[in-house]
Amino acid sequence: MSFKDKIHNPFWRNLDIITFCICMGLALIGWLLVYRVGGGGEEVDAGGSFLATVAGKQTMWMIVAMALFWLTMLFDAKFWETFAYGIYVAAMIGLFLVLFLGTNIRGATSWFSIGGFTFQPSEVAKFATCLAVSAFLGRFNTNMETWRSRFIAFGLIAIPIVLIVAQPDPGSALVFFSFLVVFYREGLSSTFYLVGAFLTANLIAGFVFPTLNIGMVWLGLGVLILGYNLKDKKNKNLILGSLLLILGALSYWKYQMPDQPWALYCAAGLFAGLGFYAWFKEKQGRLFRLLAMAVVVGIGVAFTANYTINNVLKPHQQTRIKLWLTPDECDPHGARYNLDQSKLAISSGGWDGKGLFKGTMTRLDYVPQQTTDFIFCTVGEEQGFVGSVSVILLYLVLLFRLTTIAERQRTTFARSYAYCVAGIFFIHFFINIGMTMGLMPIIGIPLPFISKGGSSLLGFTIMIAVLLRLDSTRKRSLGNLAG
Repeated sequence: MSFKDKIHNPFWRNLDIITFCICMGLALIGWLLVYRVGGGGEEVDAGGSFLATVAGKQTMWMIVAMALFWLTMLFDAKFWETFAYGIYVAAMIGLFLVLFLGTNIRGATSWFSIGGFTFQPSEVAKFATCLAVSAFLGRFNTNMETWRSRFIAFGLIAIPIVLIVAQPDPGSALVFFSFLVVFYREGLSSTFYLVGAFLTANLIAGFVFPTLNIGMVWLGLGVLILGYNLKDKKNKNLILGSLLLILGALSYWKYQMPDQPWALYCAAGLFAGLGFYAWFKEKQGRLFRLLAMAVVVGIGVAFTANYTINNVLKPHQQTRIKLWLTPDECDPHGARYNLDQSKLAISSGGWDGKGLFKGTMTRLDYVPQQTTDFIFCTVGEEQGFVGSVSVILLYLVLLFRLTTIAERQRTTFARSYAYCVAGIFFIHFFINIGMTMGLMPIIGIPLPFISKGGSSLLGFTIMIAVLLRLDSTRKRSLGNLAG
């Protein structure tokens, strides 16, 4: 397109106005909540400077974010694909340098501190990884059905995960698993996701049931195989094997004694061995190997998880996991205090809330980290169920728009980038709101556009800006083809 065409057909004429307005609406809701929780009005009334307040700093970040948005839109769409790997390398260097030059905040060396402002390089790393992964998936010779492509794709997300965990900031590292969404869209086999779900289930079992995990694996497999083979009553050996497997698991559960665990393990193992022998005699060799592998891996993951939580993780990391999975075991005046106050604040809002600026728990600072991790509590208390559902619906509509934009792209790079952004927004939204209600672990990741913080606001802004820029180019291209 010539310069003259660009003047007469600027990018903002092709801007996806719905997505833009939703993001602006969420940002304004966030500013209002930060202003309310951050005490901007009270400090100004007391003679203080508004810019020195939490709300004042957030206002400055919003102005910078808006300037960054329009500046990003001025770049040609091809720029981001051309320099994707360069931006990725620069972001990884930032993650490496913060380990040595960063400021420690709440136990993690994840921040650069400059002139009273702090900046978190992991937010830039999310955007940079979106570009790098999309650029790789957009190559003509990339095929997620080959091990070479899988290795490179997973390597691109493994590098930032390792660097961020080293800070340590496992919450931010968890966000990078959202790239599994785009991998699936671009052809990664669903088998990997089934295996991942199986391993995750055993991992959680190892955390929650340290003495019952073997029985859980055996019992679960036995029930599944039994149900599958009941349709063929002639397959007596398989049915017998399944029953023996279940009997072994139940025996392990019922008679386990803390002072004699190994004898019981052997007894349960004997029952399981008989069951596997019955399967093997039925000449179901492939089924036998798969089940044997599943049991071995499941047991290994469960015991590794149990050992890790008790002997490797630091006390505060152990507490976070227990607070999520077994909150009743945590001290209500200590580790569980934040979660209890969060639930109480949300439930106290009732159907329509106490009214804007009228939340007592918000006003009296009963909920810690109200402007960041637990900002959704303010919505629940002041706007009630109606307000909470409205905010959730806004995010759901945004996610729908992001996937719609992804599917209408004409290049693999643009489509992959859109799905990367959608995955990151989803995991932030799902975990942040879930952890305020005790449904997800409290790992300290912000609510997009709403939580206080310049790093996250700028990160989400540039992600959306690049996506809308790519989408506006698609519309112009279609217009030129039509003409």
